[in-house]
Amino acid sequence: MVPPHAILGADRNEYQAALAADPTGAGLRRIADKAHRLCAGLEDTHAVTIARLHGRVIGAGLALASFCDLRAGAEICRFRMPEVGVGLPPAWGGAMGRLISEAGAARIRELMLTCDVFEAVTAHRLASFTRPHHSTGWTRSSTLGRSPSPEVLAPIKRMLAGYTRADRTADVSLLDSHLLTAHTISTLERSRRG
Repeated sequence: MVPPHAILGADRNEYQAALAADPTGAGLRRIADKAHRLCAGLEDTHAVTIARLHGRVIGAGLALASFCDLRAGAEICRFRMPEVGVGLPPAWGGAMGRLISEAGAARIRELMLTCDVFEAVTAHRLASFTRPHHSTGWTRSSTLGRSPSPEVLAPIKRMLAGYTRADRTADVSLLDSHLLTAHTISTLERSRRG
C-alpha cells in the first residue's frame, strides 16, 4: 500500500506556464517571491505552527515543514531534496538557509547534492522533525496544550527566530526568485535551440 503524501514539492509545470505567459520571468519571480513570503510568514507568526508529516515529503514540502515551529513525522515518512536531480536550483522560500541552520551544512549539502531519500529516523536526527507523530505528541498537559498567552508566546517566537536567523546573517534567500527565474529561462532557451 502506498502511503498518502504530505507534500510532493513545487509544481514545475507552473514555472513553465509562468514563463510561457511572460518570457521576461516576472511571473515566475512572483511565484518564487510568494513562496518566500509564505515561509517568512510561518517563521514570523505569533501562533505556534505544527507540521504533521506522513508519506513522502519532497523538495518544497520539506522546505515548508522546516519553517514550522514543531514538526512531527510518521515512521513511514520518506524525505528527499530532488532539485539537483531534476535540474533546478534549490531555491524555494529561502529553505536552504533554514535547513542548514536547523540540521547543519555538511549533512544538508550531502542530501541536496545526492538527492538521496532519507527516512524518518534520519530526519529526526537532523531535526527535520522534532518527534515521531505516533508518539503521544504535544498533549494538553504540556504548556503548548494550555495555549500560552500571545503576550508570552510572541516574544519567545521572535527570540527563537532571531537566534535561528543569526547564522543566516548574509541571507541570500531573497535572491531565490531571481536564481530560479534565471535558471529556468536559460534552460528553456537551450531546449528551444536544441
